[in-house]
Amino acid sequence: MNTADVNSTTTGAPHTPSAVSIASMPCSELGVESFMTAHAHPVEDAAVGVERTPVGDDDMGWFGQESLDRYAPGQAAEVMAAIRGVAGRCASSTDTLADGTPLRDTASVTAAGVAADDSLLLHLTSAFPDGGQQFVNETAFVRMGDVILMVQHVVEDHPSSDTETVLSAAMTAYRSTAGG
Repeated sequence: MNTADVNSTTTGAPHTPSAVSIASMPCSELGVESFMTAHAHPVEDAAVGVERTPVGDDDMGWFGQESLDRYAPGQAAEVMAAIRGVAGRCASSTDTLADGTPLRDTASVTAAGVAADDSLLLHLTSAFPDGGQQFVNETAFVRMGDVILMVQHVVEDHPSSDTETVLSAAMTAYRSTAGG
């Protein structure tokens, strides 16, 4: 765990919810760490940074965040449905970097493969138009009642099973703390 980049007691998202819901937010915000709390404001939130240091010469390691958001009764299920909807709407889009370089973005959702009320794994891939380097962000979401546990694995050049490994550990820790 790494708390240097993420305040360990809050996601740091604005305390005033955005007027734009997840379902209507721009596709370019789908990979932003705080899109959940900015566009689906929780009643309570907590976050911690996570990272895996490089192992070997060909491994760059990775960084990300783990967050826990508690919603009003029934709202967490609506948020999960909205994430699936925006991933479908943003299945293929184009984003532009600050220097004007275009990026081709693709989004897809698969099952997170964990026992919960609802879960999903959001895959975001950004690639330069010349077919060169690509970047992969993976975000796993698990809904347990009115709580959504999210693990985000930011920027790697290929998919990894690390996101699901961290998700399993986070779910175990949450369940033991929450009493089952």
